Amino acid sequence: MNEENYAQSEVEREKLPPICHTSPTMDLGRGAKHPFPSLSTFISSLNQRRETGGRFSVGTNQCLPGGRHGRELPPICSDVRQKQRISIDTLPPELKAPFPSEPVIPLRTKTIKEFQEDMERATTSGDWRDVRDFYLTTFDSFLEINAAFKREANAPFNTTEDSGVNSKYLNAVYDALLCTPQDIQKSVLKGIINSLLREWKGPRTKDDLRAYFILVQNPQYSSTSTYVIYAHLLRQIAALSEADHHFLVHWFKKLSPRRFRQLVERFLHFISTRLLPAPPDELPPLTRCSWWIPAATKVLALFNAANSISTPPIMSFTDFYNITLDHIDIMEQYRTWQSHGNSNKFSFCQFPFILSTVVKKAIIQRDSEQQMISMARQSLVNKVSRRQRVDMNLLFLNINVRRAQLLSDSLDELSRKRADLKKKLKVTFVGEAGLDMGGLTKEWFLLLVRQIFHTDYGMFTYLKDSRCHWFSSWKCDNYSEFQLVGTLMGLAVYNSIALDIHFPPYCYKKLLTPPIVPCDQNTPIGMATATLGDLQQVMPDLAHGLGELLCYEGNVEEDFYLTFQVFQEELGVVRSYNLKPGGDKIPVNKQNRKEYVQLYAGFLLNKSIYKQFAAFYRGFHSVCASDALMLLRPEEVEMLVCGSPELDMSALQRAAQYEGYTKADLTVRCFWDVVLAFPLELQKKLLHFATGSDRVPVGGLANLNFKIAKIDVSTDWLPISHTCFNQICLPPYKSRKELKQKLTIAISNAEGFGLE
Repeated sequence: MNEENYAQSEVEREKLPPICHTSPTMDLGRGAKHPFPSLSTFISSLNQRRETGGRFSVGTNQCLPGGRHGRELPPICSDVRQKQRISIDTLPPELKAPFPSEPVIPLRTKTIKEFQEDMERATTSGDWRDVRDFYLTTFDSFLEINAAFKREANAPFNTTEDSGVNSKYLNAVYDALLCTPQDIQKSVLKGIINSLLREWKGPRTKDDLRAYFILVQNPQYSSTSTYVIYAHLLRQIAALSEADHHFLVHWFKKLSPRRFRQLVERFLHFISTRLLPAPPDELPPLTRCSWWIPAATKVLALFNAANSISTPPIMSFTDFYNITLDHIDIMEQYRTWQSHGNSNKFSFCQFPFILSTVVKKAIIQRDSEQQMISMARQSLVNKVSRRQRVDMNLLFLNINVRRAQLLSDSLDELSRKRADLKKKLKVTFVGEAGLDMGGLTKEWFLLLVRQIFHTDYGMFTYLKDSRCHWFSSWKCDNYSEFQLVGTLMGLAVYNSIALDIHFPPYCYKKLLTPPIVPCDQNTPIGMATATLGDLQQVMPDLAHGLGELLCYEGNVEEDFYLTFQVFQEELGVVRSYNLKPGGDKIPVNKQNRKEYVQLYAGFLLNKSIYKQFAAFYRGFHSVCASDALMLLRPEEVEMLVCGSPELDMSALQRAAQYEGYTKADLTVRCFWDVVLAFPLELQKKLLHFATGSDRVPVGGLANLNFKIAKIDVSTDWLPISHTCFNQICLPPYKSRKELKQKLTIAISNAEGFGLE
């Protein structure tokens, strides 16, 4: 398309509501090539008609907003409007001119059965006239769209609970659309263009919202040839008011799961296609349509909101990830967001639901590295400025521990070196010759976590029913050990180490409440809203009992004989706590049982462990304080701390690299036959043997840089590993049986260097 056509499209763009932060223009005709080759021609003719005929009209059935066709008057100030209104109200009835009424939706009586019969007849006979007339009329304007698909033409349907759309009829019409001849499909697109070019006066009506709700479901937008029209539709939806978005969110959540998913996938594909370079004849230059991605992302955010308020969610939150974003310069987006926040300058970080955990981990890693470099540079500058000898160890957080005193040494080192927490971690086991290139650090975390969470230590309670750890509620004068455990967990995230920790998801929800440590020391921290579902994660039996209390049909007060008081055992002593002032004298009944359950859950998950968790929270954030935490969901924090839950050895096999071997060699083939047949426990031991941790990194084993190397020694030797480099070295074993025996011995005895 030449520059003259682009100039014509600039005029058309003025008729579409702008997205406030974008300036590049976009040609409505570009991209609408095959199978709709006449769209650009159609739009050009519209431009010419406007230039030659003055006021623009689209089709004989097009209705302007409110049905007003009068000549536009110059604006008048508000006080003049008020005087004019009063003067009209005081006129005698015979002199009053009636105000134009709101447009009345025409009555369309075609039923879904009649439409399907028309389609069958047209398919059989090849006579598409009735179907063509139907589509031509239906999509000619917002008014006609409402006439066709609104269950009752002139009923208001002004609630969030009911869009008023006949969904079965709409789905049948859209499902049939792609089976119609090309000229019918083009007529639908032309009607949509007419609707989008309509002159808007004042706020949108609910019928307008209904039309947007219907149009965004059009399956034609799966084709890149319709992306120009699709982009303009998304732009108008994105520019709606917050109140209008609220309605659309609630209407979207009523869509069937299949259609909801199709729409989300269509948005993601649209964004991915626009992110990647496209041939000039497929899409307009990116410089002319930079507003496409912001508009699509904003509308996708409405679907994410609809998914979030649905119980249960319609889709997993991971289904909103756009994997294409894993391959762009995300740090540029992050810096833009840090500088401009949620202002008009677009950044994907404003919409973190679209960023995968891999991307968020990369952001945190880069952010951590920058902080590490900054801390190391500051330490170096301080030494030089004092004319002191520079020791390279000052660039690291050096932890020196004895295996026999691992826990006490570690906590003591972390307490003394708080100022160095944001430096690169380096671990030394006293009396051992290992040089920490990453492997010793992994082993230190593994052994330390194992001891801290042992029931004999008493800081955490293991709950068998939920198979997770929770904070002990015992009271003490010093909660510094909880802070050190939080620091340890923060160090793991900061240094990209996955830990074998089993906290319930609610713990990570508390860690992000709030995601940034408040400046005011008196601001409550870690006090996340507690629901019965949250309690179910920690104490399922108790949650089940409280659920039965809520559903009980009998006399709650007499049969349960409960008050707003709870009892808790602490170090062998049973103590009582009131859930509210005077709670021991307030009986639980049908009227207040919901309040009782809410307060009970809040007490167990928040109030009873507030000091313990507050110390843990401050320890974690003392290391991980970063704007990047604001991008994370609780489930994603859990994945960063614990790694991916999926142990897929087949993915590791596909990603493996070889040194001295090829994947066709006998030893390598025997290795994978043995490993893939291992039970889960031995597979985790192999992962620990090769990498120093039995946790799967974020992104899965496919993202692990794993190598199998050949070592030219006798086959009597056991396999050797270099955990710093995720490498395992295999002698040239000649049989599957021999390899299995030697590998099992090696991975089952893989802790320490044995050089004490």
